[in-house]
Amino acid sequence: MATVGAAIVLNPAPEADQLPDQLPDQLPGLLPEQITAWFAAKTWAPFAFQREVWEAYLRGESGLIHCATGSGKTLAAWFGPVLEWLEHNPHYLVADIEAPPLTVLWITPMRALAADTVDSIQKPISQLGLPWTVGLRTGDTSSAVRAKQNKKMPTALVTTPESLCLMLSQPDAETTLASVRCVVVDEWHELLGSKRGVQVELALARLRTWQPALRTWGLSATLGNLEQAREVLLAGKVGRMVSGVQDKQVLIDTLIPSNVHKFPWAGHLGLVMVEEVAKQLDACFDMERTDSGTALVFTNTRSQAEIWYQALLAIRPMWSGELALHHGSLDKSVRQYVEDGLKSGSLRAVVATSSLDLGVDFSPVGRVLQIGSPKGVARLLQRAGRSGHAPGQVSRISCVPSHAFEFIEAAAARVAANAKKIESRRLIEVPLDVLVQHLVTLALGDGFIPVEVLPEIKSTFAFRNLTSSQWQWALDFITRGGDALQAYPEYQKVVVDGGIYVVQNATIARRHRMNVGTIVSDAMMEIRFGNGARLGFVEESFIARLKAGDAFTFAGRTLVLVRIKDMTAYVKAASSSNKLVPSWGGGKMPLSSELAAAVRQILQDFKTQAHQEPEVMAVSRMLATQQRVSRIPDAAELLIEQFESKEGHHIFMFPFAGRHVHTGLAALLSYRLSLMQAAT
Repeated sequence: MATVGAAIVLNPAPEADQLPDQLPDQLPGLLPEQITAWFAAKTWAPFAFQREVWEAYLRGESGLIHCATGSGKTLAAWFGPVLEWLEHNPHYLVADIEAPPLTVLWITPMRALAADTVDSIQKPISQLGLPWTVGLRTGDTSSAVRAKQNKKMPTALVTTPESLCLMLSQPDAETTLASVRCVVVDEWHELLGSKRGVQVELALARLRTWQPALRTWGLSATLGNLEQAREVLLAGKVGRMVSGVQDKQVLIDTLIPSNVHKFPWAGHLGLVMVEEVAKQLDACFDMERTDSGTALVFTNTRSQAEIWYQALLAIRPMWSGELALHHGSLDKSVRQYVEDGLKSGSLRAVVATSSLDLGVDFSPVGRVLQIGSPKGVARLLQRAGRSGHAPGQVSRISCVPSHAFEFIEAAAARVAANAKKIESRRLIEVPLDVLVQHLVTLALGDGFIPVEVLPEIKSTFAFRNLTSSQWQWALDFITRGGDALQAYPEYQKVVVDGGIYVVQNATIARRHRMNVGTIVSDAMMEIRFGNGARLGFVEESFIARLKAGDAFTFAGRTLVLVRIKDMTAYVKAASSSNKLVPSWGGGKMPLSSELAAAVRQILQDFKTQAHQEPEVMAVSRMLATQQRVSRIPDAAELLIEQFESKEGHHIFMFPFAGRHVHTGLAALLSYRLSLMQAAT
């Protein structure tokens, strides 16, 4: 087994004369004694970019912080509000001061990240002795905790876009959020270009209506269109772009077996490399080694995570209890156990999906492996950042191909990353479904008057071009279901009472609050043992294929379906070797345009005998066979192959551009063929 690759430096640090001119002279007097002592106790020193953010915040500015993962973005955003409070309460340690009201809303895209953020921002204020309180409010938060928060909100509330929308749907939302002075949107690059991001835009617009002086700061790591990201976050207002620590070294390599001649040429769940991966992880389970750290084994799908977790345990049964599984369909208690185990070091390795992609702070993580193609450059760099998750440390990720062509995709990802070909997020404009949901949310609160709320909605980037006809359609849809659904009373969600649009039906209100969100998926079915213990959720379409007595794998266990009742699948433990692995709709991941372009260029370089990456040389036999019996396309060519079998004539087209492009071209070609000759 060999590892290949080279360290890359992403976005080299700015030269001294590129840093803000005024900061060095001003900063010694900027930090209070308590903050200076806190940094000194940790043998840390604030970065220049952190100081720039704090100064900008104290001036009332908003902005976007962009820097490598694990380089101090959280402290940069968090200490702005803290410093402002200290300005007005310098003697808090000797005064009897109550916890301030809700001051900071911290929005994160994932529940796992939310829980970790609470810990990250709670530690410094506890160590500083501040009377601040920090709370968490997500879909996992118990009703008892939410009820306690409703009586008295914490000083800082970490939440998700969906939970924030639920707060806005309450009649007392304006009063509850009246004291908010700052909103931090964590991992903004993850929300940008999605309907969840539009949800955040609309929520921010509502908060700015209530608090015109609200300051908004976004945190972003890897992103191609940063200027546009800032514009969307700040609704076109002027704001800072702060570049943080950028000289982060990232080592990207690929595991190449000594004999690749028998490597499969297709598939995406293959376990051909499971023994090699186990060898890479052996050091993490060596109790005599203190420098190995833990390991994260990333897969692209939940079903792939289940398969690899089982396969690793099958060849290393002694890892039981120290190897864990983590993905978004598992029950909260299971996910929390894994996250706590990573933090404490009791777990040595975790097989995970994107549920652990983002800024969750598990240190030290010694190894990160990516099973299969990363599908995108930004995703690969994001996952690499889980290791070396601290300033000055090197991040490393090893790609593990599951079939021969993924060697090429791994090489392409490294080449693209080295060339800083990072994906931009394509923005969504005028998503009327999100607008309709938001209007019902506002109607659930204090209600709204269309002429007053329209400027607020049009202040967002997503709805800046909203037309009067689209606006009228949205109002018509929420009041009578539009032309298509007006015959169904359940779609008449909102009524007009004295010119105010409100929701009066309690059933409609409850249903809306239970379904707030823009993540669309198949109906989910709960998985429980007979004693009531919950394991998580799986899509109904999978369970529908099973009958009582069938075995399947979920949450790292082999289970037998006992019965289905009330959207719950009751199961029992089993040891059957005939088992299925659940499939989820999120498994159809497209190749990014940047990575697809790099793949096509590598294929052309092989044909022209230009510089070859080690991964390409490893599968040169496959490529040579392709070149001999067919053709290797140039970067701007479409490969078309045809052959005849007993079923008839077959044509295959290879754009090498990813699922979305392939699906679109297939539909277009089918349509044009149907114009030439009637066909199914």
